[in-house]
Amino acid sequence: MLVLGITFKENCPDIRNSKVIDVIRELQDFGCVVDVSDYWADENEVQNEYNIKLNNNTNYKDYNAIVLAVAHNKFKEIKLDNKNQVVYDIKSILGKIDGKL
Repeated sequence: MLVLGITFKENCPDIRNSKVIDVIRELQDFGCVVDVSDYWADENEVQNEYNIKLNNNTNYKDYNAIVLAVAHNKFKEIKLDNKNQVVYDIKSILGKIDGKL
């Protein structure tokens, strides 16, 4: 599973008060292996604060499930066309695509 975004808000590097960590921890509690990608966040800060190693070299097609958690401009450009993926777009930035929740 891939979570896109961990910062507090879009296009901002601040991870303080981010609620995305709650989503990540809940998914992990259910047994999900969660990769996190966020080009805005500082990798060292995320590692130190949450013990999460960011994976910004992701191929979206490799994941069965994607949670789009932060509306960074870069994430708005994502083209998802894998019919076998489930996409949960918390911020509703992708528009209508098949498989989106």
